Amino acid sequence: MPSFLSRQTRYGVSYNKLYSICALIYLNSTMAGLDASLIGNLNTLPSFQSFFGTGTSKATTGMIFASMQVGGILGAFTLRLADSRGRLFCIQIGSIGVICGALIQAFSRSMWMFMVGRFTLGFFSTLACRSSSIYLIEISPAERRGTIAGLYNTLFFLGSILATLAVLISQSIYHGHAAWRVPVALQCVFPAIVASGVRYIPESPRWLVANSRSSEARDVMTSLHSNGVLTNKVSEEFARMEIDVKQRDGMPTGWSVLYSSKSRKRRLFILLCMSLFGQMSGNNIISYYLPAMLHDVGIKEMSTKLYLNGLYAIIGWTAAAVGARLHDYYGRRKMLYNCTSGLATCMGLLALSMGMYYRTGEFLYSTFSLLTIYTFGVIFATGYTSMQPVYPAEVMTNDMRARGMAVATMCGGSAGCLNTLLAPAAMARLGPMFFFLFCVWDFIEAVVINAYFVETKGRTLEELEEVFNSDDPVGLSIEKSSKERMF
Repeated sequence: MPSFLSRQTRYGVSYNKLYSICALIYLNSTMAGLDASLIGNLNTLPSFQSFFGTGTSKATTGMIFASMQVGGILGAFTLRLADSRGRLFCIQIGSIGVICGALIQAFSRSMWMFMVGRFTLGFFSTLACRSSSIYLIEISPAERRGTIAGLYNTLFFLGSILATLAVLISQSIYHGHAAWRVPVALQCVFPAIVASGVRYIPESPRWLVANSRSSEARDVMTSLHSNGVLTNKVSEEFARMEIDVKQRDGMPTGWSVLYSSKSRKRRLFILLCMSLFGQMSGNNIISYYLPAMLHDVGIKEMSTKLYLNGLYAIIGWTAAAVGARLHDYYGRRKMLYNCTSGLATCMGLLALSMGMYYRTGEFLYSTFSLLTIYTFGVIFATGYTSMQPVYPAEVMTNDMRARGMAVATMCGGSAGCLNTLLAPAAMARLGPMFFFLFCVWDFIEAVVINAYFVETKGRTLEELEEVFNSDDPVGLSIEKSSKERMF
């Protein structure tokens, strides 16, 4: 075997095995992107609109959109199973549940049956997807955690692209209700692959240590990080994991584990902020209601809207993948702060350009509005997409992580659901001023990020305990980050 394959490098045998495992788990993100984006594309089809009585921006549309988010919020309560039964158990059960939800939608005979399917899909999607992000965080090496775990959420865009393609192809082949039923049924494909393949991959080493299976955990660590050889680096990280578990003995259990000390309250605050910012920065509005917004700036052809929807996803995917790597190079804090400031600027420009288009109807302002929408998508994808499931999980301790991600899901899901339900009426009532409100809010987010978010780049999950126990967590985290850049 060539020597470069036997060394502990990103191209070695261990990392190839790690990448293969990640590729399987990434499909859950693709599933989530397909599920979330499909409804927006279906809502451009006359057959779908006539069957359910929806439009591009009506209250009925908001109810159908929100049903999946409500299911996702309630599904968060099941995440404690990730601690008791394991990460892989939740991934498998969640994937099977998503298949059931997709089939209910595909064979729906009424709007309420369709909403039940959306709810079921959202419920189990939370269990599968959140457990997937926890699993990836816990098996990734510290120096490339942002890239390896961060790429997971970028595959959401692949799902968005496939959703657009599925609707475009289906509506060109099928007529009547089959045009929307076939794409809905395709939601079964990715969870079926994951549910089948997850039986053949190892459990999270951190979960194994926490459940008194240290020997198995050590084998997993050496298999994935050092080509089967117990190196000093792996030994040190494994020792920290065991110490971390011993220190938790006698500590509060249950939900109180999230706020039982000052450092844990700070961790929880950061998690809540990141969860809110990931949903309340304006991204949900643009993602879900892009067809309606395109209509508002003068683009009315159905096929054009679908193509622009697909282009938005392709550009976003590219930006998100680049962003995942940049988070390991520049750090989480700097990326999130700069990108959030950019989002605020885009929202301000969008409010101005759409306002001018409403007044004048000039093509120039329509084009500028469209460019601003796409620029917003690129910035959000670069800064937030890869980190939405990663950063909240990073700032949690091992015993907080499953419950913390449940809280993150409930918080983010509630914010997203509120956005989805209120956006149609707010856009109709406020017009361009609606986007100016997001401009102000995004600047507030940037201030909070600068003041409270710690840098996690390059530290193992256990090493972050030192950061949060210090008197100045932000300062200490920046101090180490400024001394090292990883590429």
